[in-house]
Amino acid sequence: MTGSTPVPEPSSTPPTPPANSPPPETYAPAAHGHGKDKFWALAIGACGVVYGDIGTSPIYAFRESLHGAMNDGVLARGEVLGVISLMLWALIFVVTIKYAIFVMRADNKGEGGVLSLMALAQHAIGRRTRTVFMLGVAGAALFYGDAILTPAISVLSAVEGLKLAIPQFNPDWVQPVAIGILIMLFAAQARGTGKVGLVFGPLMAVWFLVLAALGLMHISDDPAIFAALNPAHAFGFLVSHGATAFVVLGSVFLCVTGAEALYADMGHFGKTPIRMAWLWFVFPCLALNYLGQGAMVLAHPELASDPFFLMAPDWGLLPLSLLTMAATIIASQAVITGAFSLTQQAIQLGLLPRLEIRYTNEDQRGQVYLPQINWLLLAGVVSLVIVFGSSSSLASAYGIAVTATMLVDSFLIYIVMTRIWKFKPWLALAIVTPFLIVDTAFFSANLLKVFAGGWFPLMLGGGLFFIVLTWVRGSAILQAKSLRDSVPIMDLIESLKIGPPVRVKGTAVFLTSSLESPPIALMHNLKHNKVLHERNVILKVLTADTPRVAEESRAVIRKLSDDFVSIELTFGFMESPNVPRVLAKLRKAGGPKFDIMTTSFFLGRRTVLASPKGGMPLWQDKLYVALARSATNATDFYHIPSGRAVELGAQIVV
Repeated sequence: MTGSTPVPEPSSTPPTPPANSPPPETYAPAAHGHGKDKFWALAIGACGVVYGDIGTSPIYAFRESLHGAMNDGVLARGEVLGVISLMLWALIFVVTIKYAIFVMRADNKGEGGVLSLMALAQHAIGRRTRTVFMLGVAGAALFYGDAILTPAISVLSAVEGLKLAIPQFNPDWVQPVAIGILIMLFAAQARGTGKVGLVFGPLMAVWFLVLAALGLMHISDDPAIFAALNPAHAFGFLVSHGATAFVVLGSVFLCVTGAEALYADMGHFGKTPIRMAWLWFVFPCLALNYLGQGAMVLAHPELASDPFFLMAPDWGLLPLSLLTMAATIIASQAVITGAFSLTQQAIQLGLLPRLEIRYTNEDQRGQVYLPQINWLLLAGVVSLVIVFGSSSSLASAYGIAVTATMLVDSFLIYIVMTRIWKFKPWLALAIVTPFLIVDTAFFSANLLKVFAGGWFPLMLGGGLFFIVLTWVRGSAILQAKSLRDSVPIMDLIESLKIGPPVRVKGTAVFLTSSLESPPIALMHNLKHNKVLHERNVILKVLTADTPRVAEESRAVIRKLSDDFVSIELTFGFMESPNVPRVLAKLRKAGGPKFDIMTTSFFLGRRTVLASPKGGMPLWQDKLYVALARSATNATDFYHIPSGRAVELGAQIVV
């Protein structure tokens, strides 16, 4: 079994100059700044993207928690107060204190997310450590479980509301209608989210106002619900209900799913708009709605079967159902977009093979579309809808992946506190320990869901985790073999002076994964074509552990000889590595003098062969080969004009 993969692979390690090479020169074109959007526009936009997931939790979170708290179908007042108290204080502690106050401080040049936090922790330590690497990869892998579960449970719960709004609606239509909506949602991803995103924020702002209005309508049903603001009811419920409380805790966690979005989407909206939107708008609206649901159930326990939709008057059921459907689509869109961004980061960091990335907006670099990821997500979401069938069944699978990711964030934030913020270890531990206790409690409670459906996100996350490890290990083996079997670049240059080949006009750019040895394409060009261009550029592309790289630090150029130059280009893990554009800027800024459009780009294409004697087990070798075959062309990834690219191949055993 064989596969081919173009070189070079993006690297996140610091560059190593060739032996005996001259000191580098840095060329940097002038950087261009961008104006800042108005604060309120960003805050409203955050309502649509950042809070889409957590904002749709009232549809099902309280309902599922009540079902777990019932004793033989009977619901006592203390149980309603205890559940509402648990939900309110979960929002306060997890979202407000942990994420809004502490985790969002750990921005990586303005960006957030588990991979960004991993890169920040590694940078703080000064090297890639196995523990930090494993934690970051595990958190990222589990995120995809959330990316599949959120659209399924959100859209299903919204469609189920039509059964109350339209008596003629056949319950057998729920799955087909939900699947139809999901297919249309994923099919629309190729068009980009820019135009749709313009209405996301305002529409979700209306959604939150409706949540607050529904809550205010029913708080008067039983004002005693305000007693739930006292955390004693939450602790009392946990202490008095034993194992039942532990089960309910897994459902209570549904009210904070999406909390990690505050950190993950920080680069799009900024800290202050996200924090202010939460503190002054989103949280009050959610709190009022949960209090209203609780008051209604205290006064009318028979409405506990579906308290969210039953809050609406008869005339408002259909409008609420339609608004709910729109809100759940937005929540799903936000998670899908997050999966695209996370995959792009993983590719740039060398954790996954190069996949096709389409940029759907010329002005907004963050708007990307990955076809392979999109259709894999759709297949997973539709499978969940078919297998589980209802939002209540899916609630049994929801939460376990998110709690694991939150645990990872707590461990990584401790490293940032001690290494970057310079907290005393005992102080950092005192701050992080409550986070770990709460995260562990939620994670343990969600583990009870494993056999009821929680196995799915764990299986998916475990599979992705293993794929990343296989790709990273296989790429390292190939890199080591390439270096071992090659000669130093300076030795080759000296030998070419002694026995010069035929020279041809023009410039050749050879992409490589290492500046210590000659690129594969250069060696094959000399061996088979027996020619050398007048000017030769050895080009290496690096990925930094920051989301973006300043233009003044973009390129390092070294003159190796009269006809050889090495260039190191560094991109952030959130940037698109457009090589020709950067080389053109370098030329204008005083770099190498050659015309990009008359330059030939040479790339080495390695055909990877699996071997029983390789560095990994044979079955893992075959997995790596399959991943290598799925990689997109380096010409597309680096935006190299296809008419200027030349690929020369070689076989190598992994």
